Amino acid sequence: MLFKLKHSLILLFIVLVSFPLATFGRIGVGIGTGKIQVDKPLKAGDVYDLEFSVINTGNEPGSYGVSLEYQEDSSEMKPPREWFSFYPQSFDLRPDESQTVKVTVSIPDKFEPGDYFAYLEGHPVKKSVSGQTSIGVAAATKLYFTVEPDGIFQKTYYDLVRSYGPYRQWGMVVLAVIIGMILFFVLRRFKFKITRKKSH
Repeated sequence: MLFKLKHSLILLFIVLVSFPLATFGRIGVGIGTGKIQVDKPLKAGDVYDLEFSVINTGNEPGSYGVSLEYQEDSSEMKPPREWFSFYPQSFDLRPDESQTVKVTVSIPDKFEPGDYFAYLEGHPVKKSVSGQTSIGVAAATKLYFTVEPDGIFQKTYYDLVRSYGPYRQWGMVVLAVIIGMILFFVLRRFKFKITRKKSH
């Protein structure tokens, strides 16, 4: 029994000495900010700058990347990835080193107003021998912001579309009918007479 115990301890010591990196090497990631709430509503054409920090919480250097990620069961809308640009998008970090990442949010001319939610994620990037990359553990900060309608007509349209819930695909038809009825009553109430002036 004592021989088996000594044999097991010797074997464990050999494994630990032979593979110290495999046993103790650890790649980690942390985010310096837990939540980002944009304090003012955004509109078409607005460009908003924000930033967050990615931290190497492991004990060995590594390559890192950032991206926009979604929560599937979120009640808020998911902002398109093309609205966002990151600088830098990839970088190397030593243990306990951090990198500030600047994020630019650009609202296009065409968008759906409302409340948006997404994750700004930082993650270690591992490269295989074949050159392919893989992502393991990740950390993220929550991003909340609101996009306002661009004018009264867009607000009216989206209010009508949202009020019809599952029938929202008919929103454009409903809006067209309402506008047509308004024009009909306006033209009926006011008669416009177009005359051609005779030239002498």
